Amino acid sequence: MTPSRRRDLDEDDVRIRPGRGTRPRTKERPQHEDATEGMVVTVDRGRLTARVGDHEVVAMKARELGRRAVVVGDRVALVGDVSGTTDTLARVVRVEPRRSTLRRTADDDDPVERVIVANADQLVVVVALADPEPQPRLIDRCLVAAYDARLDPLLCLTKSDLANPDALLENYRALDVAHVVVRRDQPLDDLREHLRGRVSVLVGSSGVGKSTIVNALVPGAGRATGGVNAVTGRGRHTSSSALALELADGGWVIDTPGLRSFGLAHVDLARVIHAFPDLEPGTADCPRSCTHDEPECALDDWVAAGHSSPARLASLRRLLRSREPAPDEDRTSELDAPA
Repeated sequence: MTPSRRRDLDEDDVRIRPGRGTRPRTKERPQHEDATEGMVVTVDRGRLTARVGDHEVVAMKARELGRRAVVVGDRVALVGDVSGTTDTLARVVRVEPRRSTLRRTADDDDPVERVIVANADQLVVVVALADPEPQPRLIDRCLVAAYDARLDPLLCLTKSDLANPDALLENYRALDVAHVVVRRDQPLDDLREHLRGRVSVLVGSSGVGKSTIVNALVPGAGRATGGVNAVTGRGRHTSSSALALELADGGWVIDTPGLRSFGLAHVDLARVIHAFPDLEPGTADCPRSCTHDEPECALDDWVAAGHSSPARLASLRRLLRSREPAPDEDRTSELDAPA
C-alpha cells in the first residue's frame, strides 16, 4: 500500500472566522460637508433630476433619508458623480429646510397630505375663460391652498379671445387677487413681469393652456399640449409630472399636471385667515373652534363696526365653504399619479 502524499497547506486552505472587531458601532450619520447643492427640477419613478450650476444631474435618494419625500423645488445636497454625464447617478443625502410647501390631499376626507412643490413664492391659477368653461369652485380651492401655504396668488385668465373676463374677475374683486389676461395672438409681457425673479407654480385644469404658456415662456421646453374632449368638455391630460424650468429673465416656472379637484383636508383655518389682515383681528372674540361661517362668528360684528367690508367677509366665507366636498365632485387628478 502506497502511503498518501501529504500536501503542504497555504493561506487559501485556512479559514479564519472574522472577529467582531474593536470599532464601536455608532448611530451618527456622515454630515457630507463637501456635498454639492442643487435644486430638484423633476421627479419621475423614484429618480430625480437636479439643477447643479449650469447642468442637470440624475440622482436617487440615499437610504439615510428614509421615506422622506423629495419634490420639485427642494434644495438638496448631492454626493457621488455630479458631472451630469450620461449614465451617471448621484445620491441625495440631505434635503434643506423648506421655506414654503404647496400641499394637497387626494380628497377632503383623506388625512394624508402630499407636498406638490417646495420653496415656491407664487401660485399661478391658470383658468380658461372658455373651452373648457371656468370652474369657480376649483379656483376658490386653489386660492385657499395658496393662502394656507402663504404663497402669493395670481389669476392667469387664458383664451380671452373666446370670452370676456369681466364677469369672472368680479367674483374675486373683493379679494384683491392679482390677475393677468392673455390670449393666443398676443405676447405674454404682463405675465412675464409677474414671474420675473420668483419661483411660480402653474396649476389648473387640463386644457386651460398651462403647457402652451410654458412653451411660450421657455422656448424649447417641449411640453406636450392637448385639446378639450368634445363630449365631456374637459381637457386631456398631457403632462404627467411637475417640471421646473428656468426663465431667461430670472425666476423659475413650474408646470404641473392638470387637475380636476384639490383636496383641502390639511388646511388650517388659522393659516387662511392670515391672508385677510383686515378680518383677522376680528376673530379674537370668536367662539372656540369657530369656522368663521356660523351664527356665533364675531366677524359679523367686526364688519358691522366698519373695520372691513361685507364683500370681503362674503369672499372669505365663500372660500372656506369651498373646503366642503361637493356631492358630485370628481376627485380624480393626474396629480395623484405616482411621481
